[in-house]
Amino acid sequence: MRTANKTIRQSISLPAGVAAQVRSLAKTRRLSANRMLVELIEDGIEAQKRKQQQFFDLAERFRGATDPEEAKRLGDELGRMVFGG
Repeated sequence: MRTANKTIRQSISLPAGVAAQVRSLAKTRRLSANRMLVELIEDGIEAQKRKQQQFFDLAERFRGATDPEEAKRLGDELGRMVFGG
């Protein structure tokens, strides 16, 4: 999934602390800062997709729950996913 057919040049501004962390990670892994950013972004996108899928799975379990205790627990868990806490 990480194979890109076409690359697009994109300019971004990073806070100094984040840029330093990226450079440090890149140096540790012997990558360029650009490649490190690409990997971090790809990892973040995958994490968001997993989080979204977990939410949908939990919502489906909530809709299908017949036990009131289970429904309350699942509802509370959905609330934490949506609103934090």
